Amino acid sequence: MQRILKFSLALTLLYILATLFFGLRAHSLALISEAGHNVSDFLALALSFVAVYLQTRPATDERTFGYQRAGVLAGFVNALSLLVLAVWIAVTALQRFFHPVTVEPHLMMAVAAAGVVMNGAIAALLWKFSGDVNIRSVFLHMLGDTLSTAAVILGGLAILFTHQQWIDPLLSLIIAAMILWSSWGIVRETLHILLEGTPRSLDLGEIRAAMQGVEGVVNVHDLHVWSLTSQSHALSSHVQVIEMQLAESEAVLERINHQLRDHFGIHHSTIQIEVTDCPTVDGCVSPPEPDVIDGHSHHHHGPGGHHHGHEHSHAH
Repeated sequence: MQRILKFSLALTLLYILATLFFGLRAHSLALISEAGHNVSDFLALALSFVAVYLQTRPATDERTFGYQRAGVLAGFVNALSLLVLAVWIAVTALQRFFHPVTVEPHLMMAVAAAGVVMNGAIAALLWKFSGDVNIRSVFLHMLGDTLSTAAVILGGLAILFTHQQWIDPLLSLIIAAMILWSSWGIVRETLHILLEGTPRSLDLGEIRAAMQGVEGVVNVHDLHVWSLTSQSHALSSHVQVIEMQLAESEAVLERINHQLRDHFGIHHSTIQIEVTDCPTVDGCVSPPEPDVIDGHSHHHHGPGGHHHGHEHSHAH
């Protein structure tokens, strides 16, 4: 993985320098915006490289989850920088419509052809790893680049035959729109993870129903599910059970964890067991129903008290 990223970094840097140099020589904004697009790729690859390295580092007392979020943060920063770049390209392209610049199509096509080969090769290498949101962001970049560079070749041909200079800024606008579209999706997904949002693939209602469906469980409250990375989810919850022996409540805990692991892919769970005196909560005098304040359950415990069952299961 790291070897592929290193190789991609070196190739991309060379191509950026080439597109910028020849873009200025050919007066082609489409080529210069390609160079910008590739700078963003270079950043994406560099951030992903750092993130892949950080994600392999073990957890410490200061960072109990390790650096799992490094990749998510990298994806977020990278996608934000792309949004800014796309706006810059769009503004410059619009100015070109009103003040046309003569473009050299031969040079434009030659450089773009080299770009198609390079971006296509990197995209193919990254395709194998595109499950991770961090690597997926880089793969999408490279795929977008391959397509936009191919468009630059077609644009160069069109300019060669028609001598219409507006084709160049039009291509730049299309490239800018592609950058905006791909990065906005990544900004949304990474921000959702960073804000501890419930994973989009999971339904909180279904998880609650599955937990309450376990025999002996009376009520589930203070339920939180969040993502550490796009692939790894965690859960914490209070679970009310009927009066039972410690061994029985351990069995209930194991059944709940089995549900979470097998049906929802949640391998990291912290569950607090609370004991109640009667089999149903409705009409139960002690303990009273939890009050929901600000979306959190504040539980009043009756004289029966409760014990805590903490069960951690990690998937590495």
